[in-house]
Amino acid sequence: MKDIKLIVENLENGSRLDSYISKQLNNISRSYVQKLIKDGKVKVNNEIIVTKKQKLNENDKIEIEIPEPEKLKLEPEDIPIDIVYEDEDVLVVNKPQGMVVHPSPGHYKGTLVNALLYHSKNLSSINGIIRPGIVHRIDKDTSGLLMIAKNNIAHNFLAAQLKEHSINRIYNALVHGNIKTNSGTIDAPIGRHPVNRLKRAVVEKNGKKAVTHFKVIERYSNYSLVELKLETGRTHQIRVHMSYIGYPLVGDPLYGIKKKKFNLQGQALHAKLLGFRHPKTLEYMEFNSELPYYFKSLLKKIKGY
Repeated sequence: MKDIKLIVENLENGSRLDSYISKQLNNISRSYVQKLIKDGKVKVNNEIIVTKKQKLNENDKIEIEIPEPEKLKLEPEDIPIDIVYEDEDVLVVNKPQGMVVHPSPGHYKGTLVNALLYHSKNLSSINGIIRPGIVHRIDKDTSGLLMIAKNNIAHNFLAAQLKEHSINRIYNALVHGNIKTNSGTIDAPIGRHPVNRLKRAVVEKNGKKAVTHFKVIERYSNYSLVELKLETGRTHQIRVHMSYIGYPLVGDPLYGIKKKKFNLQGQALHAKLLGFRHPKTLEYMEFNSELPYYFKSLLKKIKGY
């Protein structure tokens, strides 16, 4: 059993209960949130709520009881995936925005893992039956490149590179605001948010070292297109760091501006470049992906304003 507590902020005043929870718990689907409400697993100000349309007020206290996940039998699914590279040890895939990397409450089907199980009989087992082959993750609404291990030797080798920060990971993001400096480094520790346990924040106490390097690619009137290079890989690192310095990602439901302007599915963040040493040949390999359609369309809209 997992208990989650949330406090409604001023900007969320008037939000629908199911919509608010699914936005705050962005790794859980709205339909699963509605089931939790229907099953009496959600309280607002200590009262059990059974209507998903309940309107919220500032400072409302929400308690959510999430049952232990069912024991899963993962099913391979014939879902098309964009394979950038493959050999007997490694897969590199270009994940679309909106696809969850591995199963979690509310996302038992349609994940990248389900697709990988259909595509390949060989995936590493180090991370258990829920995450076969998964060495690192990107958020559901972040698109871009991921490396997958097809055996345990490859997995350990790739994971060691992640630990020593030798993997080259470069992202593109569209952020609110016109960044004045051409480049910079954000060196600020990240840990659990002191109030909202689903978020991360820059914190000194119990924070882990987090370093992000950024470079401005192009400036627009109220936005900036930036390139971001990860030195470390904390959860939500880019999203937290850019919000921390006053330039949150466009479309970010957790750390960005609440008012939706472009009807985006999530944050405008794309894992564009991935470079690592191959676990068998030891050669450095580097892969680059184009900005996806949703990102290009967004830039076109921005330029039109």
